[in-house]
Amino acid sequence: MYMSLKRSAALLLSIAGLFVHAPDSQAQFLIKKTLNNQLDLSNNHLSSSSALSSLLDPGNTTPGLAQKPKTAIDRLNLTSPRYAQSAEPTSPPPDKSQYNLFNPTPRKLWRDFSTDRPDKTETPFTVDAGRFTMEADLFVYTKDIDRPNDTTTESYNYFVPNFKVGLTNNVDLQVIPQVYNVVSTRTGNQPAQRVSGFGDTTVRVKVNFWGNDGGNTALGMMPFVKIPTSQNGIGNGSVEGGIIIPFAVKLSETWDVGMQTELDLNANGGGSYNVGFVNTISFGHELSDKWSTYFELYTNTGAERGFAATFDTGLKYLSAENVQLDAGVNIGLTEAAEAIQPFLGLSVRF
Repeated sequence: MYMSLKRSAALLLSIAGLFVHAPDSQAQFLIKKTLNNQLDLSNNHLSSSSALSSLLDPGNTTPGLAQKPKTAIDRLNLTSPRYAQSAEPTSPPPDKSQYNLFNPTPRKLWRDFSTDRPDKTETPFTVDAGRFTMEADLFVYTKDIDRPNDTTTESYNYFVPNFKVGLTNNVDLQVIPQVYNVVSTRTGNQPAQRVSGFGDTTVRVKVNFWGNDGGNTALGMMPFVKIPTSQNGIGNGSVEGGIIIPFAVKLSETWDVGMQTELDLNANGGGSYNVGFVNTISFGHELSDKWSTYFELYTNTGAERGFAATFDTGLKYLSAENVQLDAGVNIGLTEAAEAIQPFLGLSVRF
C-alpha cells in the first residue's frame, strides 16, 4: 500500500513539472524518468505513457505536429485540449479619451460599424469622436387600419436620414429630419384626403457608459426631443420627447441580443401629455461576413389607440467596410399597431 502511494505521488509530481516554467528538456526528463524508470505500470498504462513520451519527444514527426511548439506543455495542449492552459487575457482597448469633435479618432482606431437601424432597438454604441455617419430610410410604406372608425391611413416616407457626429469617444449627436412625406387617409367610402411635405425633426444625444470598445455587454442612454417642423398638418404640432436606455449582449460569435426601455412624453392635444413605455428585444444573427438578419419584438403602451405590438425582421448587407444596405418589414400584432411597414435603408460612415 505504501509503495503504491509512493509511486502515485512520484507520477503526479513529475507531471506537475509540465505546469511550471521549467525548460522543455527538464520537463521531458521529469516525465520520462517517472514513466520509464520509476514505475512498473500495467500494459494499459504503458501504452498511454508511451504515447505521452512520444508526444514529448523533440524528434516527433507526426504530421499533426509538423510545426512543433516550443515547450512540452504546448505539445500536450495540441493533442489534449482538456489539459490546455487558459487563454491569455486580451490586451485592453486603446485609450481614446483624448479624441473629440476637433481632434478626430484616427481611422485605424475606429470601432466596428454599428448602426441604430434597421430594427427599432437602438444600439448603445456611439460614433467615434470627430467622425460622421448617415443612417437613412430611403423609402418606408406604412399602412394603418383603424377599424372602429373605418379609417385606413397610408403613408410614404422618402429619405428620412439620421445624421450622426461623434462629439467625444462616448458621446454623439444625432439629427433626424423627415425630408418628404405623403399621407393619404380614407374614411369609409369617402374620397381619400392626401397631404404631403416636410415632417418633424428629432434631435438625440447618445451617451455610452461601457462596452463601446470591447466586452460582451454595453449600456447607453439617449435623451431626445421631437421638434414640430412638419408642414400641412402632417404632424401633431407639439413638442414631444423622452429617454431611451439601450443594452446589448454578445451571446456568441454569430448571435447577439439588443434590448431597450424607453420613456415617452406624448402630446394629447390641448397642452396635456401622457406617458408611454416602449420595450423591445432584438436577436441579431450573422449569416456571413457580409450578411446578417434580426428578429425583434416591439411593444408600446403609449400608442394613440392603446397597446401596440409588432414583430419585425429584416436583412443587412455590408457592401463595404463603412457602407450598409438593409431591408425589412414590421408586422402589426395588435389593433393599435400599424398593419404593415416595409422599408429600404442605407448607412454610410465617413
